[in-house]
Amino acid sequence: MNQSKFMELHTALGKIGITGLTVTNVLGHGVQKGHAQYYRGAPVDARLLPKVQLDIVISEVPVETLIKTVKTVLYTGNVGDGKIFVSDVENVIKVRTGEEGYAALQDE
Repeated sequence: MNQSKFMELHTALGKIGITGLTVTNVLGHGVQKGHAQYYRGAPVDARLLPKVQLDIVISEVPVETLIKTVKTVLYTGNVGDGKIFVSDVENVIKVRTGEEGYAALQDE
């Protein structure tokens, strides 16, 4: 995801009520297993490609709404549009206050 797509996604997420997310720059590859690059004219195998990982924990926004928004914004029809992983979060605890669950996700 490039910077303009990230800003577009960030704006769209705000419109559906997503107030927090974590962004991580990561390295990885999918089925395409990277691509060939050239260094001083010699081919170099670049298996790990730079990617952006977003972690979003939701409690009130329906997961279907989040998925639809992300798919709509990021879709280009080309390899590299990304993947969405959905999993359950058993609990969240705010260390500073000891609040758990929904209350721990609220910023005062």
